[in-house]
Amino acid sequence: MFGKNYVQRIMIVEDDELIRKELSRFLTYEGYEAVCIEKFENDFQTAESILQETPDLVLLDVSLPGCDGLFICDELRRRSDVPIIFVTGNNTSLDELNCMMRGGDDFIAKPYQLPILLAHIRAVLRRSGKEKQSSSVRHYKGVTLDLASGMIEKGDKKQILTRNELVILYELFQDQGKIVSRTKLIDRLWDNEIFIDDNTLSVNITRIRAKLDEIGAEDFIETRRGLGYMI
Repeated sequence: MFGKNYVQRIMIVEDDELIRKELSRFLTYEGYEAVCIEKFENDFQTAESILQETPDLVLLDVSLPGCDGLFICDELRRRSDVPIIFVTGNNTSLDELNCMMRGGDDFIAKPYQLPILLAHIRAVLRRSGKEKQSSSVRHYKGVTLDLASGMIEKGDKKQILTRNELVILYELFQDQGKIVSRTKLIDRLWDNEIFIDDNTLSVNITRIRAKLDEIGAEDFIETRRGLGYMI
């Protein structure tokens, strides 16, 4: 579907500069072209700016200065079928329903883990027929981590991962062959709502190892005492 050198373009519509820069760096690292809206005049002009960039997917904040993400979505839907993921701090069932009823393809609440957001992006692109092949998987030593489905696989055996397990394995796969400190993993699991302590990390590592054993990947995660973990 895509040319060999095609790079998918993700439009970030977010007024928080720190979040915007973090998302841009992360998506660029993951192989996307990240484009940002930095000025918000009104709903129509913001929608026009988005469409001029012809993105493959839009990450759209609901609460924007001088704008309303829902009305921006209305204007986008009137003129385009570009996939839209609402990203918002309003985390209720009613908020999610409202976003989806207005034409959003998906909804994720702040604060979120970047690997979880990435999985949402992959899934929406896949459903819309815009996903690049193999973009959502990581391979190492015969084990496959599928970010879109949230599964770990080896051969014909699979195990479903929880959110925390997915985040931990994502970080380990990102630094294949290198030690990932416990502090870094705890920081990645921190979501500003639930305190993740050292024991919680140990419990999650134990559960991941049990699932790896089930798919025939015993000893896949190595403990480096006093330092952290590595694959």
